[in-house]
Amino acid sequence: MKEEKTEEEISKVSGNSESKEKNNPERRKKRVYYEVQAGIIAAMYVALTYLSNTMNLAYGPIQFRLSEVLTILPVFTPAAIPGLTIGCVIGNLQSPYGIADIITGSLATLLAAVFTYLFRKVRIKDVPVLSTLPPVIFNGIIVGIEIWYFGDRTPALFFISAAEVAAGEAVMCVIVGIIFYLAIKKTKIFNKKNFGYT
Repeated sequence: MKEEKTEEEISKVSGNSESKEKNNPERRKKRVYYEVQAGIIAAMYVALTYLSNTMNLAYGPIQFRLSEVLTILPVFTPAAIPGLTIGCVIGNLQSPYGIADIITGSLATLLAAVFTYLFRKVRIKDVPVLSTLPPVIFNGIIVGIEIWYFGDRTPALFFISAAEVAAGEAVMCVIVGIIFYLAIKKTKIFNKKNFGYT
């Protein structure tokens, strides 16, 4: 009896939630926008990672992934968090480090995207400089550990690998990332009128 009641309650809650969404076209529209944005960002990340790989810039200690420019997008939309993470999972399928890079690289990307979003309102002259740093820090540390693990595991290797990864991230996420941010902001593609996110 208790189980039946629980199932009934769950079905009522689920029904209420569906009916709320049906009765609220604005909410439904936002959900669709969110999913579309996440899908587009994931696809862009994958395409740019594979393009970087053709120039041997996507994997290893020295990385200048074109796709890392997209890590500023959580400033504009929370949909970039799943978008970048899924994109990284698929993008790392070609990594010579295999499943380890798929897991650790994607974890670094997820953490970086979350903190980029959380720091989005901290600005210097209206530029979210702090939001460009999480990818540099998380990738430097996490990918640095990964490269250290597959290398000779000396303390020096970790610091060298972490510094090299962080340097590549700094170029793509901070320098190019800020230029990309200013360009995107100018287009107003992610403004409240279009997507309802700030």
